[in-house]
Amino acid sequence: MSDYIVKATAANGTIRAYAATTKELVEEARKTHNLSPVATAALGRTMTAAVIMGSMQKNDDDMVSIIIRGDGPMQGLVVTATSKLTVKGYVYNPSFVNEANYFGHFDVGGALGYGTLTVIKDIGLKEPYSGTVNLVTGEIGDDLTYYFATSEQTPSSVGLGVLMNKENTVREAGGFIIQLMPDAPEEVIGKLEAKIGEITSVTDMLDKGMTPEDILSMLLSDMDLKINEKVNPKFMCDCSKERVMRAVMSTGKKEIESMIADGKPVEVNCQFCRKNYEITLDELKAMISDK
Repeated sequence: MSDYIVKATAANGTIRAYAATTKELVEEARKTHNLSPVATAALGRTMTAAVIMGSMQKNDDDMVSIIIRGDGPMQGLVVTATSKLTVKGYVYNPSFVNEANYFGHFDVGGALGYGTLTVIKDIGLKEPYSGTVNLVTGEIGDDLTYYFATSEQTPSSVGLGVLMNKENTVREAGGFIIQLMPDAPEEVIGKLEAKIGEITSVTDMLDKGMTPEDILSMLLSDMDLKINEKVNPKFMCDCSKERVMRAVMSTGKKEIESMIADGKPVEVNCQFCRKNYEITLDELKAMISDK
């Protein structure tokens, strides 16, 4: 099954719902960064949430970034998604390995420790919107649920999951975000809370062969569920030699002169896709001339 996101509404438009299967893009990220199982779970959950949030944006150039910093051994991660449904990300300590938690699941919270989750939305305003909350559990879904409630005042339920094969490849990945609009009646809220309380885990549902439509149907079928759109996300980095050159130029003339004095080309590695770019001495000298 190829990766896709479904967008839906329910309860006469008082519920917005999104569900996704993201196995392919999470596996691509795992291979790109040579991630450990728990790092794959952490990055995969966050990428799934970010690309769903990217699909919520309206303008072509809108971007959503999620930055998690913790005092645990994994240290944190960075993910960026666009309204065009591309997503990229990296983990600070991608090789960290730990034991499963009490429930036999990946202990992402233990790997991240105590810290913060920041969401940055660049939606064409003069300054990007930024909201930061403390990590509640470090399991990503709970923390984003808390973020939506406190920073955006939007009651939400976020479910995310990554299931691995024994050979450390991604077996299943996906998730959902369900949000209540301000005019949602109490009866609808009660129904939704009861349905969400019946869920065991996202990975259980995906491993049973449930599609994003099946997941939303299970949660919202008795609330006039309407599937409005189906879109395809992908793991993709938009780095380029031109962007790298601009970044080096922004360091200033003295720094560039120091690079030239070293007498060798400068190598720059993209953290998101691990691609290497080489800037030659002639290119560095041309930057000084251009300035």
